[in-house]
Amino acid sequence: MKTGPDAQAARSVLAGASGLVGREIVTAWAAEAEATLGALHLLLRRPDAALQARAASASTGVDFANLATLPASGTALCALGTTIAVAGSQAAFRAVDHDAVLAFARAALRAGARRFGLVSALGASPRSGNFYSRTKGETEAALQTMGFERLVIARPALLAGNRSALAQAPRPGERLALAVLGPLNGLIPLAWRAIEAATVARALLRALAAPGPTVQVLDSAALQRLGRH
Repeated sequence: MKTGPDAQAARSVLAGASGLVGREIVTAWAAEAEATLGALHLLLRRPDAALQARAASASTGVDFANLATLPASGTALCALGTTIAVAGSQAAFRAVDHDAVLAFARAALRAGARRFGLVSALGASPRSGNFYSRTKGETEAALQTMGFERLVIARPALLAGNRSALAQAPRPGERLALAVLGPLNGLIPLAWRAIEAATVARALLRALAAPGPTVQVLDSAALQRLGRH
């Protein structure tokens, strides 16, 4: 068993594994990332046997508002996220998509992480007039000041995937948009086209495993290209 710096570099920690993209990250890990990013450790609010069976290790009962010390790791990935409708208020949404993300990032830095991957969203900007997009943008901006040696930010367009299989709360607006846009997807520019969660996961893992600039922002078109089979 490895110990010390080599063991740290050979481990990655993931927050948000139970979500749409997070589950796809876990699914793709063995093929896409294990050789370069090491063993995968999950941070889970609740035990999940299916997820835990695919990862090397896991912490359960995690409270991101009071995050305990993380295992030593070289890479951290964050797929935490909700919607204002699901969260119930703007404040509750911000507590997840801003506060919890940054708490995880700070804990990852303390645990030795030098690479960080974030699942953000199309249109994220700290100057946006839209609360959702502005919160996402402020989170991205804060991460860029933390000193990670490599920060990869994925900004997918409308996510496609089976949320019902995850026992997630319904998202009627998302479901309607997918139903309307689905038949037209091939006519929509790549940057705005609905994107499979599995494609986002593969693209993020491939980008993190490769050398690149200190900060790399992948729009949805780049994700489509990098994450395709």
